[in-house]
Order: sequence, then C-alpha cells, then structure tokens
Amino acid sequence: MRDEFADVARRALHEQGYSMRAAARAVNYDPAFLSRVLNGRQRPSLRLARALDGLLGTGGALTGTLPGEDDRARLSRSTANPSRLDGGTVDAIAGVLAAYRRLDDTVRPRSVIPAALAQTKEVVRLLKGARGPHRDRLAEVTSEFVQFAGWLLAQERQDREAVRLLGQAVELADETGNGTLAAQALNFRGYLARQQGSPQGVARWYSAAAFTPGAHPAQRLGDMLQAAAGLAELGGRDDALRMMEHAERLTDEAAALPPPDTAYWLTPEFNRLNMGLASLGLGRYADAVDHITAGLSGLPADLRNAPWTGEHRDALRRAKDSL
Repeated sequence: MRDEFADVARRALHEQGYSMRAAARAVNYDPAFLSRVLNGRQRPSLRLARALDGLLGTGGALTGTLPGEDDRARLSRSTANPSRLDGGTVDAIAGVLAAYRRLDDTVRPRSVIPAALAQTKEVVRLLKGARGPHRDRLAEVTSEFVQFAGWLLAQERQDREAVRLLGQAVELADETGNGTLAAQALNFRGYLARQQGSPQGVARWYSAAAFTPGAHPAQRLGDMLQAAAGLAELGGRDDALRMMEHAERLTDEAAALPPPDTAYWLTPEFNRLNMGLASLGLGRYADAVDHITAGLSGLPADLRNAPWTGEHRDALRRAKDSL
C-alpha cells in the first residue's frame, strides 16, 4: 500500500491554518526537515507523527496511517505477489483503515479524500490478485475501505463517484455474505439522499439497509428511524409511525450487544440522534430537541465536534426554530 501520511498531514495542517514554518515551530522541528517530510521526500519518524497528532488533535490517527517496518515489508511482498496473501497483511490493511476512520472524526473529509482514494485503489487491486484462505477476509476489509471512500465523497457531495463506490462496497460485502457491511453501505446511500434533499431516497435506502439480512440490531434500529424521517417528509405519517414503533422494539436488543467493529459509532447515544431526525420529520419539535441534544452530549468527547455532526446541529437548530 502507498504511504499517504505526507498528503494527509499537509492538508490537515493547512485546514487548521498552519504554515510549514508555524507547524515546525509548534512541534520543535527544523522547517526544512518538516518540508521534506510533508512533500514526500523523506519518511516521517514516529516521533514526528506523534507530535503532529498532538498539534492537530487527531488522537494518534496520523501515526496509525504509518505501517511499522514489519507491516510495510509484508504489504510490499503481498502487493508484489497477491497470490501469497497472508493474514498479517490483512491485519495491517485493517489497521490503516481504522486510522483513516479516526481521522474522519477529527478533520474535514477533503483533507482525507485524496489519500483514502489512493489507498482504496491499492486494496482493490490487491484483492483482484489475492488467493488462498485469507482472501475472504481481505474482501471484507476491501468492502469497508471502499464504502469509507464513498462516505467521504458523499460528505463532500461528489455524488456520482460516491454512488459508484457504495454500490461496489455492497457487491463486495455480498460476495462474502457480510450483512453488516452491506447494510452500512446502503446506510451511506441514505445519508447521501438526505444531503440531496430526496425524501424518496432517504426512505428507500434506509429501509433497504434496515431489512438487509445479517444487519446488526443497532444498525436496523438506526436505519428504521432514518427511514421513518423520509416517510414522514413524504407525507406518510402512519407509515413513519409504524416504522418508529418497529425500531423501538429493537431498543433493548440493540443496547445489549456491542456495536459491530465496522460501525463502532452505533451506540444507544448515537441512535438518539436518529430518533431526533425522525421526530423532526414528524413535526415533534420538542422531542427532536430533546433527542438530538442528548445524542450530541452523549457522544464521546473526541466525537462531539466531529465534522459529520454538523447535520445534526443543523437539525437541532431547525427544531428549536420551529418550537
């Protein structure tokens, strides 16, 4: 896989208003050295990566995009000869993806997109040539990587490519029978429909996600609530209420199980946000304010100001304005 640390770090520093010289001063490094690293001419040390994580508030995510020496050698061997894929390579790819997901919680999607797309292409290419007992797990990680890239593009409204990638992610998930991953990719289609102002799409894609075989109860609960919001906006109040009742019956089951690793954010607190969106669609503005406020305050501290919370803050303002 490619080393995209320099691209992400450079873009994130620019987004937060740091010049090269100001960043070098802040982390106590020579500006010429930092320039070489951020322009891809010198590999960063772990010490520098950790210093930049501290400066940017990215909680170790930048450091996580740097495979260790053993992982880098393993990735290089597998890339050169995909038919000899081993489990350590899949673990290393999954670790890089986890780091990119953490970056998405702290920096703007546009800072991550170029690197994430480059990594996604590499993983897809590796999968095409992969053979042996670890291929199915690589297919699952590839599906997750592809859907993550689609999610980033959906946030930035690069709709056509987002739709293509999310469709590819569903196909990869279906290849290995992973309903959790398939449901998550369909969920992201629903998110995109909401950004497009299409209640038909919201109802369609979230419903499809909710009833995908193998979906986790927490996924199904959240998807039903968001489908209810679309149905309510279309004027199907009774259908929306039935969908919400169906979702509420899943509350205890969803809370009793840890969320899937591939959708780690699906806590009961997060689904309060989805309940708020459904309440807003039904015109229950006081309930919407209560649920969204509780959902935002219940997020982990490092997620409360994540870029993706912006639409929930907008929904909260609309609900308050409608009281």
